[in-house]
Amino acid sequence: MQRYFLEAPFDAEGNAVITGEDGKHIVRVMRMGVGDQVIAVSNGEAFVSEIIVLLAEGVQIERQEGPLVANEMPVRVTIACGLPKGDKLDLIVQKGTELGMAGMIPFEAERSIVKWDAKKGGKKVERLQKIAKEAAEQCHRTVIPTVATPCSFKQLLAEVSHYDVLLIADEEDAKSGEPHRIAERLKNMYHKQSVLAVFGPEGGLSRKEAEVLRAAGFLPMALGPRILRTETAPLYLLSAMSYEFE
Repeated sequence: MQRYFLEAPFDAEGNAVITGEDGKHIVRVMRMGVGDQVIAVSNGEAFVSEIIVLLAEGVQIERQEGPLVANEMPVRVTIACGLPKGDKLDLIVQKGTELGMAGMIPFEAERSIVKWDAKKGGKKVERLQKIAKEAAEQCHRTVIPTVATPCSFKQLLAEVSHYDVLLIADEEDAKSGEPHRIAERLKNMYHKQSVLAVFGPEGGLSRKEAEVLRAAGFLPMALGPRILRTETAPLYLLSAMSYEFE
């Protein structure tokens, strides 16, 4: 059954309207009609809903069953990644959403080759947010991860007070004789906690950045004996957290 996120919540009678791209998708692509059912997500809850009226650019639906069982990660994980090259952000957002990521904060790291273009940045963030929405619909989530506008390293540090647990993927820690294994870090986490995990771009975080993050309370973690690509490391962490908590 197709899943759609409502822009406006159900009204007091349990009715809602789906328009825009989703409305067109229902009518023109899926060719649904009155009596067909969809799953509509509103305020973090999913409901089986029936199409009761066809509109010019969408449909009106009526809530039937629900809320359905939610499948969100018990721990809220936000991924902060140094700006990578090419379309790697697209991959991290899409696969990260499937693996339960709650949000992503791209930031300009010392070793980031890509420089963020503020003039074109708005459209890029919109595209990433659309990727997150489509991935959330595909994997039947009830929350769309939030993709933040890329920030500076200093601005990233200003966000730490909003999280319960702070983690940093540190390549040098992984090479040390006594690495801080990810399994040990996860044992000290609890359901409903919020986590901010920082990953560097290609080339990793600089030693200065790593030291500043540690001084700010970030705990280093080793993601196994192999060096992972910048787009692979966040997915490794999310997979490990899913195994631990789900």
